[in-house]
Amino acid sequence: MQLFYAPEIKLELYTLPEEESKHCIKVLRLSQGDVIHVTDGKGNLHKCEIIDANAKHCTVKPVETIEEFEKMPYELTMAVAPTKNIERFEWFLEKATEVGVSRFIPIECEHSERRIIKYERGLRVITSAVKQSLKAYHPVLDNLTDVKKVISTPFDGAKFIAHCDQTIDAECQKREYLPSIIKKNENILILIGPEGDFSPEEIKFALRNGFTPITLGNQRLRTETAAVVATVMAATANAQ
Repeated sequence: MQLFYAPEIKLELYTLPEEESKHCIKVLRLSQGDVIHVTDGKGNLHKCEIIDANAKHCTVKPVETIEEFEKMPYELTMAVAPTKNIERFEWFLEKATEVGVSRFIPIECEHSERRIIKYERGLRVITSAVKQSLKAYHPVLDNLTDVKKVISTPFDGAKFIAHCDQTIDAECQKREYLPSIIKKNENILILIGPEGDFSPEEIKFALRNGFTPITLGNQRLRTETAAVVATVMAATANAQ
């Protein structure tokens, strides 16, 4: 199945964007009468027939639509501090999209190594992963947001913060192993901090706002690895 992303597609004749048209006709060498699949990123998977095989403006006609294609039974929001090496963060965006994420929130923390991200570049990475992994839902990507704003914003679901501060374990609340406390079909928000971890103040602020402290195991993980591991743990818990 060849999947294309067209957020504005309607249930009528539709012209693919130029980049998608070029890929369809020039790269894949598809022609009039061939069938492709197009998603709007909102859960609709459209089976489409190519009507006009033009490499700059390929026109297709939806002939069948599957709604809520492979919809996850939960929504997962990953709030992660971008890494100093932006390619590592983009790797996380790609892999987590393949596994299944509803929303990405890049967060700025006290110990952040990166305080600027290229939003459009990150969006392209996610879109490419959506098409490669045949997803009908396109994750939302937020702009870089202060971690305390994310913590204080109401969230309908379970809220977790992963940290490595053993002092907080003793003073406030001991961390729990994430897979043991995830409830199936429940919306989830997970905070993953920078390489220098969240500051004690940020952790305590999260605890005061209803976040449960978690551990992902005994291994020492990089930020982007921890974020992917948490994503997989959420998916595995919901696949049981």
